[in-house]
Amino acid sequence: MPTDGSRAAVVAGLGGWLPPRVVDNDELASRLDTSDEWIRTRTGIRQRHAVDPGTSTADLAEAAGRRALRSAGSDVVDALVLATATPDHPCPASAPRVAARLGLSGIAAFDVNAVCTGFVYALATAAGLLAAGVADRVLVIGADAFTTLLDPDDRTTVPIFGDGAGAVVLRAGTAGELGALGSFDLHSAGEHTDLLVVPAGGALRRRSADPREHFLTMQGTAVFRHATARMAESSRAVLRRAGWRVDEVDRFVGHQANARILSTVAKSLGLAPEGVVANIDRTGNTSAASIPLAFADACVDGTLRAGDRVLVSAFGAGLTWGSTTLRWPDLPKVESPRAVTAAG
Repeated sequence: MPTDGSRAAVVAGLGGWLPPRVVDNDELASRLDTSDEWIRTRTGIRQRHAVDPGTSTADLAEAAGRRALRSAGSDVVDALVLATATPDHPCPASAPRVAARLGLSGIAAFDVNAVCTGFVYALATAAGLLAAGVADRVLVIGADAFTTLLDPDDRTTVPIFGDGAGAVVLRAGTAGELGALGSFDLHSAGEHTDLLVVPAGGALRRRSADPREHFLTMQGTAVFRHATARMAESSRAVLRRAGWRVDEVDRFVGHQANARILSTVAKSLGLAPEGVVANIDRTGNTSAASIPLAFADACVDGTLRAGDRVLVSAFGAGLTWGSTTLRWPDLPKVESPRAVTAAG
C-alpha cells in the first residue's frame, strides 16, 4: 500500500449500541413541565435511551467498537480514535481504557472532543493517520453518555439528548473504492462558546457554588440558526470537491440534533426529503454517536445500500461543524444497535 498520500480511508465495518433503558416523552411529561406533543412537534423526538448509574462512556464505546470489529471480520487495528464530550474521567482520556477492554492494549488510542461534530472530526483524524502510513486500520468510535451533563429539571435540554455509541473500522484503500471517504470540510467559531456550554467542572472553573453551572446550558434559537447555516454551507463545500450535483446525492446523514434542523438543511440544499436519513425519533441527540448510529440503523433497515452517494454533515458546541462524502460500501454484516446486553 503506498504511503505517498494517495491512500484513502475506506469504511470496512460498522457497529452501534444503545443502552437498554428507554425514556419516552410521557415519562418526561410526568415530571417536567412538558408534553409528548410539545417535544415531538419541536424536536421530532418520541424517545431516547439513557445510561443507568454505573454505566460509563467507555462501556458504550466498548460495545459499539466490538460490533464494528465483528462487522469488519477482524479485530486487528493499529489505532483507536474516540470522539466524546463525556469521558469517564477528566484525566486520562477514555480511549486507552476502551482499547484495553477490546483486547487492543498497545495500539495508539486517544480522545477527540468536538462534541456533536466529534465523529466527523475523528473520521478526518483517522483518515490522516491512514494517509500518512501511521496506521493501516483504525477503529473510530463516537460515544457519549450525554444525559450525565443534563440538569434533570431542565425542560429545555432533557427532552433532546440521549446516550449511545457508534463505530466504524477504517482501512487504508484507494479513492475509487466503495466506502472511501472524500474530502473533509472542518470549521470552528470559538467566539460562540457560550451558546452551548457546561460552565463549571473544567480548568477554568473546577467548582461552582451554583450546582446548575455543572450542567449543560443551551441558547436554542441561536444554535438552530448557526447549525442550519453552517451545515448547509459545509455540505456545499464537500459536494463541490466531490464533483457531485445535489440531485446526485442519494442519502443525507446529518447529525441527529433536531428533526427541524435536518429538514431545514435538506431544504436549503435542495435535497429530496426522502433522502434524509433520520433516527432521531428513536434515539434523541446522542452527540458524537449520532451519525454512526444513523448509519447503523439505515444499514439494518436497508435505507443505505452499496453504491449510494452519501453526504455527511454535523454541527456541535464549540462551535464546531464539518462534512464529508462517501459512496456507501457493501458491508457484509451490521447488527441493530438496540441490544439486550452490551456484550451482544
